[in-house]
Amino acid sequence: MSNPPLQAVRGMNDILPEEAQLWLWFEDTVRDWLDSYGYRNIRMPLVEPTALFKRAIGEVTDIVEKEMYSFEDSLNGDHLTLRPEGTASCVRAVLQHNLLYNAPQRLYYSGPMFRHERPQKGRYRQFHQIGVEALGYADPEIDAEQILMCARLWRKLGIRDVGLQINTLGDAAARKQHREKLIAYFEQHAGVLDADATRRLHSNPLRILDSKNPAMQELIAGAPRLMDELDHDAILHFEAVQSILKQHGVAYEINPRLVRGLDYYNRTVFEWVTTRLGAQGTICAGGRYDGLVEQIGGKPAAACGFAMGVERLLSLLQEDGAVNPAVPLDVYLVHQGELADGMASVLAEQLREQNLRVVLHCGGGSFKSQMKKADASGAHCAVILGDDEVQTLQATLKPLRGGGEQLRVAQSELANKIGKLINKG
Repeated sequence: MSNPPLQAVRGMNDILPEEAQLWLWFEDTVRDWLDSYGYRNIRMPLVEPTALFKRAIGEVTDIVEKEMYSFEDSLNGDHLTLRPEGTASCVRAVLQHNLLYNAPQRLYYSGPMFRHERPQKGRYRQFHQIGVEALGYADPEIDAEQILMCARLWRKLGIRDVGLQINTLGDAAARKQHREKLIAYFEQHAGVLDADATRRLHSNPLRILDSKNPAMQELIAGAPRLMDELDHDAILHFEAVQSILKQHGVAYEINPRLVRGLDYYNRTVFEWVTTRLGAQGTICAGGRYDGLVEQIGGKPAAACGFAMGVERLLSLLQEDGAVNPAVPLDVYLVHQGELADGMASVLAEQLREQNLRVVLHCGGGSFKSQMKKADASGAHCAVILGDDEVQTLQATLKPLRGGGEQLRVAQSELANKIGKLINKG
């Protein structure tokens, strides 16, 4: 009895070669964009101590309570978690390696994150993010710079129908005052609270404001506003961010209910949202998290960052008709004969040394069947090698795109001729 076929884990998707070409183009574009702002790459492990995320994200959050892939290492009993987001890992790495000792840091990372959610369009259990973190910068200029960065990237990618929402969460004292008022307010309307809000009432009442339950929207609209508790410095900081955005003509909406789902945020928070992805409309989100460095175990340091969902952005690009940009193949090398079969790989390597993209035919077959594969490969030309060509140190060059005559060429001149043929095409 044959073994049944195995499938990928639900919500963790394969990215096949055709689609991967769009990913590679996107990643190249993003790297160029990040380089232009002076951000440097950092790479963290996929697995971290569970305590890192509990301490950083907050124990009374959906991520920690319901979504983390956590397990006990059977070899040593360590409690580990597949990273659900990148900021906590990045800050841990910065502290562990003392990167803030000499200067502030502009850093970025990319890769898979993991959350146990119900898979749907734009939301997967393994998903990919590009995260940007600026550590050691306290001024509002860095908040605004990161928002401006995003606006520039949308222009570079040609992404449309994206709006910016911003808010400020103030500082710890203001949030504490606001928290007490929220609890008192919601306690007076306990009968209207749903199960989620009731559970969060005394642990994380700010998250009630982010509820999507239609039955609670009127109650939430009448809740005390954090904006009314802000101190003078926090107000000035938020006004400075807005002033810079206005200077650059970036449109935004102040959304007082924008609180973000992670406990570590303070002051500026922002989201870029679209109406084109249904419920998963946030494509990029972030803000300031000045308390996190100390929370994880370092000396107090200002910080600001954001992360964007790669799958969601690519979905928008594909909706707009983005074509997977295939890498053009220069040469398909056809060969037949005892001498030719022995020399074909040598010739292919010589052409690759000249920076040509070459596929060497493998698997035998007649010249006719090999030429069919050469034509289907999308290569600019075929290089044909038979025993007589090997004996005369030549090869036959046949254009496959744009017309042109087949010709015999000395192997020493082959790369030059191919280059001219490609440039002409």
